[in-house]
This record gives sequence, structure tokens and C-alpha cells, in this order.
Amino acid sequence: MDIDLEKIRAFFAGDRFAANVGIVIDSVTEDEVQCSMPITKEHLNVAGTVQGGAIFTLADLAFAVHSNLPLALGKKTGITVGQSNSISYLAAARGARLIARSTCLSRGRNVSVFRIEVHDDLGNFVADMRGNGFTKATR
Repeated sequence: MDIDLEKIRAFFAGDRFAANVGIVIDSVTEDEVQCSMPITKEHLNVAGTVQGGAIFTLADLAFAVHSNLPLALGKKTGITVGQSNSISYLAAARGARLIARSTCLSRGRNVSVFRIEVHDDLGNFVADMRGNGFTKATR
């Protein structure tokens, strides 16, 4: 599969929430998608650490990009939507940036499973997510 990063970024530019919190798509291969987000004061909770929803949003976009690569590259496939997700928060982020890396564990005709690891830019393992996707039929 030929990966055109700018085409993928353009496809996901419509995800305004992710863009508004500063998430960018850093790199894409068939095997791994990496997205990142700067940690700003807007991402912090009352305890002064990154809010769980911000971490989840970053992981969720990496999942969305990876599960929808064929569609983003112009193939006639259905869109994959999140069917269920499970996230474990492992440590507080200490750096200035969060990085999410998605790998595919299983991809079937309709159901897929991805693992998304979130680290900070200091290497701390912040969260581990499993994203289960369902690919809706094209019409």
C-alpha cells in the first residue's frame, strides 16, 4: 500500500476536536500509526496532570487513522467506527508531548482490533488502549 501522509492528514482534517486539542498525525505505515499532542495547560486536570479524556482522544485518533487507512487513501471501503475501547492509565505524563503508536492485532472483513500505546516524550508509558473497530458496509 502506497502511503501518502499528506492525503491522510487532509482526510482527517475534518476531525475538528482532535485538531483543536493539538493532535497531529506524525507518521503512517501499514504496520504503525503515530500521532502526537503537545501538553498544554488546557490539557491539565485539577491535579495538574494530563486529563484522561485528552489522553484517550489522542489514542482514539491513532486508532481511527490506522483502522481507516484504506478509506483515507481512496479505496472503496466502508468506514471503520469504534465498537468498543478499553484504556488503562499507567502513569502521569511528565514530558512536554504525548505520543500514541497504534499497531494492528487483528483485521477481519468487519471487525478489527488495535493496540495503542501512549508514552510521553521522556519515554514514560502513560496509557495502553485496545480499540475494537467495526467496518460498516459501503452503500
